[in-house]
Amino acid sequence: MAVRCIRMSEEPVSGTHLDSSESVFRESAESEKKRRMKVLLALFIVCVVFFSSSAGYQVENVALHGRATMSTLLAGSSASVGYLGHAINAIDGNQNPNFYHGSCAHTDREMSPWWRVDLLKPHKIQYVTITNTLTAPERMNGAELLVGSSLANNGNNNPRCATISSIASGATQTFQCDGMVGRYVSIIIRGRDDYLTPCEVEVFGYPEDQASTCVC
Repeated sequence: MAVRCIRMSEEPVSGTHLDSSESVFRESAESEKKRRMKVLLALFIVCVVFFSSSAGYQVENVALHGRATMSTLLAGSSASVGYLGHAINAIDGNQNPNFYHGSCAHTDREMSPWWRVDLLKPHKIQYVTITNTLTAPERMNGAELLVGSSLANNGNNNPRCATISSIASGATQTFQCDGMVGRYVSIIIRGRDDYLTPCEVEVFGYPEDQASTCVC
């Protein structure tokens, strides 16, 4: 018995009678169409939820788990003032801007001083906040904020997130990096003989490997 195939979008011509086999086939096709639509809808919902979750992934201060270093340490810091001035002080979670309270990093005076935190793996960086010291805040003027995954030239060739025009005495300022990816976040006063004294550097982002894609 010959069976005429009907497209799922095709409607029977008015007055045309479908025999039992044709009717069963049509019902089967419609059922299959509905099943596929349900599967596609489910996948779409999963993708939307996944992308929303990824886009809204919890952003936190990932610098707290990092390792800090800098070009030099203020002369005499290790011997005479203990922990004062060390690079790690700028990622201790304490925004206290008073150097003598032990929560600021402080290089020696040198040409192009820099400070850097290693986040241990690449992260998507949304924004960075920097707390400046109470004393001589103008030292931060013109410093560059860098984000990248290279250690060439101590990481100072990495892309620039922002140039710091100024940060007031003891103030905290936010710099948007808009999802730049990098393992290292650095501050450098390029081409100037000076001290670098960040009191807190907070890096807000999430691991790059958390930002997976949805394959539909």
